[in-house]
Amino acid sequence: MKRYLILLFVLLMPLNVFRELTMLRKNYGEPGREQKYFMYFYQPADVKDMTFMVYKFPAKDDDRWLFVPAINMVRRIAAQDKSSSFVGSDFTYEDVSGRDIEDDNHALAKEEKLDDRSCYVIKSAPKAQDVDYSYKLSWIDKSSFLPLKEEYYDKKGELYRVFSADEIKDVKGFPTITKRAMKNLLSGHRTEVTYTKADYNIDIEDSLFSERFLKQPPRKWIE
Repeated sequence: MKRYLILLFVLLMPLNVFRELTMLRKNYGEPGREQKYFMYFYQPADVKDMTFMVYKFPAKDDDRWLFVPAINMVRRIAAQDKSSSFVGSDFTYEDVSGRDIEDDNHALAKEEKLDDRSCYVIKSAPKAQDVDYSYKLSWIDKSSFLPLKEEYYDKKGELYRVFSADEIKDVKGFPTITKRAMKNLLSGHRTEVTYTKADYNIDIEDSLFSERFLKQPPRKWIE
């Protein structure tokens, strides 16, 4: 079953820098395994009209493109750059589109409560060596299966990044994280994401996910 998602959200980054953008996502085949993303940036001025597109595939590297209007150029984001900062935030490119479940070895570490929610705590270790962390721990809500918290440990086994789901709302029957944050313990920086609008099962045409619309996004999705 296809599921469509539109999100209008704000990234609040270190030093109170912010980014406002719309993200569109369409699922194909098995939910969560193959997806396409399209993002359009409204403000501030240095990123206005910039667009970003992702093709997420099962069992192989994602394809990512960034259109920079100032130089009128579409730039391919190399697979090895997936751990780079996403538009200056504490989230990476891979954090935005997610990892394929087959990229890691997973084990149930324990079960415990996080605040008032019962969770599975999953330890995930990357199969490949080109990942900037040795493993992560994920607190997965037993009722919604959403990640409520993630801890990333570096190659020395030291905690250096923490993700948190700070607000969850029901949108058309889908539990949806509407506020999230990523903190970098090494720099002390923290990026907050607030979703000001979310919707599901809208009619997103396949043609949106093309280089043509990277340069000229359809007005119906960005106004």
